[in-house]
Amino acid sequence: MDTITTCQNLGELLAAAADHHGDRPFLIFEGAYLSFAEADRRADRLAAALQQAGIRKGDRVGVMLPNGFDFPLAWLAIARCGAVIVPVNITYQPHDLHYILDDSGATVLLIHADYLPVLEQVRRALIELMEVIVFGGVAAGHRTLEAALTTAPTSPTPVATSPDDLLNIQYTSGTTGFPKGCMLTHGYWLLLGALASAYLQVTPDDVDLTAQPYYYMDPQWNTVVALMGGIPLVILPRFSPSRFWLAVREHGVTFFYMLGTMPFYLLKQPEDPSLEQGHKLRLVICSGIHPEFHAAFEARWKVPWREAFGMTETGVDLLAPVEDGSTVGSGALGRPVATKTVQVVDATDRCVTGGEIGELVVRGQPMMLGYWNNPEATAATIREGWLHTGDLAYRHPQTGYFHLVGRLKDMVRRSGENIAASEVEGVLAQHPAVKLAAVVPVPDALRGEEVKAYIVLQPGYTCDTTPPQELVDFVRARLAYFKAPRYIAYTDDLPRTPSERIAKHMLIKAAADLSRDSYDAVDGVWR
Repeated sequence: MDTITTCQNLGELLAAAADHHGDRPFLIFEGAYLSFAEADRRADRLAAALQQAGIRKGDRVGVMLPNGFDFPLAWLAIARCGAVIVPVNITYQPHDLHYILDDSGATVLLIHADYLPVLEQVRRALIELMEVIVFGGVAAGHRTLEAALTTAPTSPTPVATSPDDLLNIQYTSGTTGFPKGCMLTHGYWLLLGALASAYLQVTPDDVDLTAQPYYYMDPQWNTVVALMGGIPLVILPRFSPSRFWLAVREHGVTFFYMLGTMPFYLLKQPEDPSLEQGHKLRLVICSGIHPEFHAAFEARWKVPWREAFGMTETGVDLLAPVEDGSTVGSGALGRPVATKTVQVVDATDRCVTGGEIGELVVRGQPMMLGYWNNPEATAATIREGWLHTGDLAYRHPQTGYFHLVGRLKDMVRRSGENIAASEVEGVLAQHPAVKLAAVVPVPDALRGEEVKAYIVLQPGYTCDTTPPQELVDFVRARLAYFKAPRYIAYTDDLPRTPSERIAKHMLIKAAADLSRDSYDAVDGVWR
């Protein structure tokens, strides 16, 4: 395993895994599997096709593909070219898609045929996008994957790539009006995979599983763990509560990672001990475990659940020790990983102790290089080597564990998705009837938070001439579905601060139940 631990980039890691593990299953998807050796060959062919399309070291390649073999192979092929992947959310609408591809300067886009109608609405405005390669179908004016592979060499020209070279521009919503592109290097992914592998104590008998979309970072680091450990990674098309435990049992899964909202969907399924407990699981890692239900998860599914805290910018920061059952139900995030220093600071960036609440800040590796094309946001987030998470937390004076208590960021976290309030407000403001809009989070037991928009209408407009569903549909046509408000409330005015900013904290404080006195777009009724 020495060759694997000394790899300098993901392309080398794949080659080393192929040498070590050959025909062992690597990726498993819907009844089929790819061995490590076959994945290496396919990544080589795609890398050669990308080079033939003009991709050189440092070039950006957009990838808009559903879960399956294609996305991880594209990522590894791009890595082998020394190029940079720009993962694209497959639910994006024209507004989102144009921004991501334009901001990143992607010159080639790998896209599934199903998403071409969205692309065609903005294609002419993407002046840097030179070529589109279509997976899973045929489209006039674009080359298919098969055609690209047929005319390309079987292997790419080798490219010298170091751990410090950029691999991902991973877009994540923040507090500004548009998503920010986290610049993640080969070294970021290699170290994140190594830290996760050590925490999981991966052995050759393990089987990993991922149910999240590949355009997020979680399936990507799981892929690195599988490469490092020589173990299979089961890829689900999507998270399906009714089929989840069937997949866990069928493939003999021994560990997986999920977001804190997912267990609630599983908990709502009819209880079936013969299915839910007849598994080989030894550990579940989860972010955002609800303390009140933590013990119930372990009791129902007969496996330890442990908290992990991290973000796209930092990979992993805090982990609850596997052996410490006292963290169950405590809300503890755990202690820093070996390569990180974590503190809680006050408004002057002074470290506070003794259980005092402040902002959680992180220093160490893995860490993003900064935000793509956004030095101002980078400078505001990383100050004197410390990355400011925007999360409010405290450190327990006895256990040393960190605990979250809230957020400084103006955003909504819905089912694991970060939604910038200002991005949704900006779209609502484009509607001719909207004078002002303020978006706030509404607590939700199932999804963590839901999106609510307070609307001040222009003179001459009323809730009858501008029904709330019209505003919801207006946002859905321009942004990804998860960003659209679930709740709409009309108001004559919005509370302001002395500097004339909208005082959202007053909106939140004014109502015991923020879902009341508003239109519910899910049920189609006023609450």
